[in-house]
Amino acid sequence: MRLRALLKTDALGLRLLGGEDELDRTVRGVMTTDLRDPSRYLSGGELVLSGLAWRREAADSEPFVRILTRAGVAGLAAGEAELGVIPDDLVAACARHRLPLFAVHEKVAFATITEHVVRQVSGERAGDLAAVVDRHRRLMTSGPAGGGPEVVLDLLGSDLDLRAWVLSPTGRQVAGSGAPLPPARAAVLTGEHLAAVRAGVRPPYRTAVDGTAYALFPVHAHQRGETFRPAPGGAGARGGGAARGAGAARGAALAEWLLAVEADAEEWPEARLDLLQGVTQLIAVERERRDTARTVRRRLAQEVLELVQAGAAPAELAARLRVAAPVLLPGAVGAAPYWQVVVARIEWTEPGGGEAREADGSGESGRGGEGEGEGGGGVPGAPVVQALLEEILTGAVGAGGPDPAEGPAAAGDRIAVAHLGDEAIALIPLIPEPPAERTEETGATGSLEAAGSGRQGVGATAGNTVTGGAGGASAAGAAPMPGTATVPGGAPVSGGPGGVSGSSGPGLHADALLAAVLGPLGAGLGDEGRLTFGVSAAVHSAEGLKGALEEARHARRVASARPGRVCAAGHHELASHVLLLPFVPDDVRRAFTARLLDPLRAYDSRHRAELIDTLEAFLDCDGSWTRCAARLHLHVNTLRYRVGRIEQLTGRDLSRLEDKLDFFLALRMT
Repeated sequence: MRLRALLKTDALGLRLLGGEDELDRTVRGVMTTDLRDPSRYLSGGELVLSGLAWRREAADSEPFVRILTRAGVAGLAAGEAELGVIPDDLVAACARHRLPLFAVHEKVAFATITEHVVRQVSGERAGDLAAVVDRHRRLMTSGPAGGGPEVVLDLLGSDLDLRAWVLSPTGRQVAGSGAPLPPARAAVLTGEHLAAVRAGVRPPYRTAVDGTAYALFPVHAHQRGETFRPAPGGAGARGGGAARGAGAARGAALAEWLLAVEADAEEWPEARLDLLQGVTQLIAVERERRDTARTVRRRLAQEVLELVQAGAAPAELAARLRVAAPVLLPGAVGAAPYWQVVVARIEWTEPGGGEAREADGSGESGRGGEGEGEGGGGVPGAPVVQALLEEILTGAVGAGGPDPAEGPAAAGDRIAVAHLGDEAIALIPLIPEPPAERTEETGATGSLEAAGSGRQGVGATAGNTVTGGAGGASAAGAAPMPGTATVPGGAPVSGGPGGVSGSSGPGLHADALLAAVLGPLGAGLGDEGRLTFGVSAAVHSAEGLKGALEEARHARRVASARPGRVCAAGHHELASHVLLLPFVPDDVRRAFTARLLDPLRAYDSRHRAELIDTLEAFLDCDGSWTRCAARLHLHVNTLRYRVGRIEQLTGRDLSRLEDKLDFFLALRMT
């Protein structure tokens, strides 16, 4: 379509302010941005929509217009809602660079213009499919009348015979047409998508799982300055580079949805690819609507956590929590909720082995806000970690809720996540259970996940596993004891007299969170990124919240000392040796482990004797010859020979507690 055609549509509310001689330019896409420098998101031919939030003074107009001109955009449409009138300096800058400039009436939403351009561009290339996009406009309306992503996906199925699902970056199904996508397959597809973004492959990303082909389309958020650009020339594998810079995309993609279509896009015509790209933009509107709905909860969490950090009086903090409770737990009447804190952080390492730095690029902690910071390489800052933690907790807290109709999305509406400096911090309300609900037959406390080490690779799955008390017996479906609480997803949480749950680990667990995100996010982080998070115990008073925050932060530091791309630790680990290991200096750790384990590694390398594996199994079996031999499928005499060789090479005695402990710590510090 041509720029001139936009002026013929009165509903768009566009007024030409300059560039009449350039109105025959072709519009190939549309982009909404308020970034000072959006060049990395531009590929040429876009109509750029801007609310002018980037303009602080008159001198800002010239460099902004110069950047747009060099990127080859078709024109600029500036909204009047922010400043009332379009500044003369912007008009003059556009005239100097021969860039067509439009004014957008304050009553016209950018979404209206976006939808019109997407429909026209797709319609010109695929007239028979344009009707589908037109019917999708219901999604652009606010409120429940829009129907949500399901409307779009149902139309894809009925009109184009395409099964499709919207997935979160953790593999959680947001919406789908037809049968739900199996969770394991959703996790694989999400991992493939994040890996493709990290590698700079141009979308759509083509992959196959168990012989079934899928086309994966990223759903970019308008508010982050993303652009819709119809993908030329077939599937992503044929593209010559990413539409967005790989450096900028790697962070932002960790918090974005994706559209998975069950089809092989290799032979698709350009028209169909363009249509699917347009559909992702309509889905992005729904994502933006949900993000906007989280604003109040984010602000509440920000205020509470800033009071905690400032050392506010317990009475002031309790008053703020009383305000937050009805918002996070609408309809919950009775005792005040318990609270749990989760802290997350992303670090990036520059290619070539540079030091890890925080996701905001500064490496410094400070008070966060609702804005977006960016670090070197264009990696979004703490807001990305904030959005990612919301997605993680929506899936974990919403799993297995008491009301199946409610689903994870409703449970996610009860989570408040703020960001302070380089950390994202979640404040999770836990619903108190009335004592009357306990029965003699089902009196055990419950947990979202059995207590565990929280180390990477734990094979736990989120659910409603119910664990017993100190004895560890489990009973599925047991009702909570008096004084326990339930996460919004339905898992009971116990609270002791001091307000902190016991080390048995009821409540939201690090293991459960890790199991839910390890595969997909590990693929997205690659070799340059690390995600670590810590989970506190549950507290039931304002006085305990400061301790919960420090506990979660400390647990996250414990997790950061472990190898792996995605690591987590829970409060129960702060009472064991793992609390000490992260704070041993690196040179001391290396010297200690080398002195004990290097002789065994060298022997294994020469003889393939598996002494390291034998040592680890022997310690895991508490020195039991019978159990260790059974685990390793060895004769006891063979095991005795190996242990004797370990003692000979190291000069240690594995019958002595001190030597066992040294080996145990050396293995944990490896």
